[in-house]
Amino acid sequence: MDAYEYGELLKSLKTKMGNIRNIVKPDDIRARLEEIESMQEDPEFWNDAALAGKIAQEKTRAERLYSKYQNAQRAVDDADDYFELAKSEGDEETLSMLYDDAESLKDSTQALEVEIMLSGPHDANNAIVTIHPGAGGTESQDWASMLYRMYLRWAERHGFEVEGLDYQAGDEAGIKDASFMIKGENAYGYLKVENGIHRLVRISPFDSNAKRHTSFTSVMVSPEIDDDIDIVIEEKDLRIDTYRASGAGGQHVNKTESAIRITHTPTGIVVQCQNDRSQHKNRATAIKMLKSRLYEYEMEKKQAAIDGIEKSDIGWGHQIRSYVLAPYQQVKDSRSNQAFSNVTAILDGDIDKMIEGVLIVQAK
Repeated sequence: MDAYEYGELLKSLKTKMGNIRNIVKPDDIRARLEEIESMQEDPEFWNDAALAGKIAQEKTRAERLYSKYQNAQRAVDDADDYFELAKSEGDEETLSMLYDDAESLKDSTQALEVEIMLSGPHDANNAIVTIHPGAGGTESQDWASMLYRMYLRWAERHGFEVEGLDYQAGDEAGIKDASFMIKGENAYGYLKVENGIHRLVRISPFDSNAKRHTSFTSVMVSPEIDDDIDIVIEEKDLRIDTYRASGAGGQHVNKTESAIRITHTPTGIVVQCQNDRSQHKNRATAIKMLKSRLYEYEMEKKQAAIDGIEKSDIGWGHQIRSYVLAPYQQVKDSRSNQAFSNVTAILDGDIDKMIEGVLIVQAK
């Protein structure tokens, strides 16, 4: 990078920050935060616990957005000042340092841009993730477990909490099904782009002939729905089965039928829960999962009608992303058309850039 290229970068970032300022309206945020602080100083404000909780969440989100805006704006302003000063004084050392930091400067403004995009009605909510392997037996089940680990590592990188809801181990390796909740600010807003079919191409560790195999796994992501969202579920539309819990650490395996499987017959949606010893608690959690899935189902139907597409199968031609481990290494997202070569890091949970790329493309 030279002085001209860096100058053009700064010009584009200043324009972007101007556009972001018009959207964020930092002065309005500051005024709202002062209003909330005044409300919280009133002892009667805390008498309504539900309202107080919602206001506190609003305050947290507003503070975070305001802080990110301030930090990004300060970084661009400082870079501009240092650049002009270094140019006028012929300070090559400072110029070189600025060029080296150009990528992180772009990243900070992009992170703010993505934060603004996460303004959907449920983007701030926790995310319920369900992973289900496609046809292919052990190979696909192993691929499902690789994705399972990838999302757990992503959650860990962000300091999010993970609550296991259901885990069905494969007969030989991998998993037959897994459902879990990732709890954290904007968990659903980020992970909603992971909703779809994920394709893996690799030399199978389960093939003695070392042949290349292609596997598919579906990832379903839905927001944890608040109790004030009215989703009607008729009891006559439910088929409820109980079974013996299993999975890692299953202290009560083959002892009690505490695990619950609920099938919503009109849509064919199936949810399972076995994370608690109590059948009643598992049923309540499963109903909550079903409400979230039904909400996502209706949103997908509406979007599919707009896009003129039909619900896809777990197989060829429907994948949102391909992970190729052989004969070369690359992860490519079919929506953003971005390709990444850091496959090992991605499978270890480093998926933010992929997610952000899709969010930006979808926003446009």
